[in-house]
Amino acid sequence: MTTILHINSSARTTGSISRDVTAQYITRLQAAEPAAIVVERDVASSPLPHLTAEVIGAFFTPDAGRSAQQIADASLSDTLVAELKAADVIVIGAPMYNFSVTSSLKAWIDHVARAGQTFQYTDKGPVGLLTGKKVTVFTARGGVYTSGPGQAMDFHETYLRAVLGFMGLDDITFVHSEGLAMGDEAVATALTQTRRTIEELVPA
Repeated sequence: MTTILHINSSARTTGSISRDVTAQYITRLQAAEPAAIVVERDVASSPLPHLTAEVIGAFFTPDAGRSAQQIADASLSDTLVAELKAADVIVIGAPMYNFSVTSSLKAWIDHVARAGQTFQYTDKGPVGLLTGKKVTVFTARGGVYTSGPGQAMDFHETYLRAVLGFMGLDDITFVHSEGLAMGDEAVATALTQTRRTIEELVPA
């Protein structure tokens, strides 16, 4: 049975293109596999706290040596890591804010990118531990960053590809809805292309 982890990070709860297109994708995945389990994690509507010195200290304390307070400090991160480990398929709604990811998605990454849990350092360098998972990232961007002069300002896909790959999540498909601030025609064109891509990714 497939477990799907669905992460939303748009601050907009209505009128959000990234939320709409990830929902369409999840619907098609469920139609293709009705028994699939979908775990929803909305890091914008239920924001995660930023890391503190106490939480980081708990991360680097072995489980057997943690105090009761450290167990509590690490519990949220432990839950998020467990969700990620259990998932076979990961679907991320990742709108671009100021050329990169939202602060809410960055907070989620900070909680799950953990040495000894999702990656480890070896004498040959870091090794990702989350292998064999399929990731699909749906972006929403006001401008165009996959081509032309905007490419130099894309710290969005480049960051996500790097940090997810660092954890072993290197089977990633990006679906970009771009030019969304460039007029109604551009929006219509972008959404038509995104819907077509969804249909190609999950044929009926």
